[in-house]
Amino acid sequence: MSNRTLGLDDALYAYLCDASLREPVVMQRLREVTATLPEAGMQISPEQGQLMALLARLIGVRCYVEVGVFTGYSSLAVALAVPEDARVIACDLSPQWTRIAQRWWKEAGVAHKIELRLAPAADSLRALEAEGMAGQVDMIFIDADKTGYAGYYEQSLKLLRRGGLLLVDNTLWGGAVCDPAKNDDDTLAIRRFNAGLHADERIDLSLLPIGDGLTLARKR
Repeated sequence: MSNRTLGLDDALYAYLCDASLREPVVMQRLREVTATLPEAGMQISPEQGQLMALLARLIGVRCYVEVGVFTGYSSLAVALAVPEDARVIACDLSPQWTRIAQRWWKEAGVAHKIELRLAPAADSLRALEAEGMAGQVDMIFIDADKTGYAGYYEQSLKLLRRGGLLLVDNTLWGGAVCDPAKNDDDTLAIRRFNAGLHADERIDLSLLPIGDGLTLARKR
């Protein structure tokens, strides 16, 4: 027994997946395709995708915004979890990666729920605010350039409804956040971001040791 989070070796991680993961076949296939790419490390873990889908169901998400789509695994997880008339707004810069995403959204039968916006994320978030979406979004997931996190966070708080949920990926950054020898721009940005959220009274906060670190922030 332990009074702190367990470290997961390969055997325990395999057990975790065997005991809890209910990954749809279409998501498994997308994950396998993504694993062949040089950038495969950008893919979220399947248990994180399942958690995101559960959270979407728990808070009744009808409008979801994603900042950083990659090959579409996280947006697919949420799109499968939300109602048929829900709105999923997927923001990214890469036509190459999002072409893969669009193929699998269609394969899963959820493409009609998803609106892809190809533009710098800050521009897409500003556009949503200009379209009257402030205070209307139920859940937002940020998984994009790390030096942009602080700005995306502030924009996201404007879009979220009260009680809405913000999820932010990579907030443990492979352990570099606590390594004093790591001081590259991304690591420094994540450290500042984490410290800023810890002090922010506008949110309820939890940083979960799932995947590469997943921060949950509920707008008060």
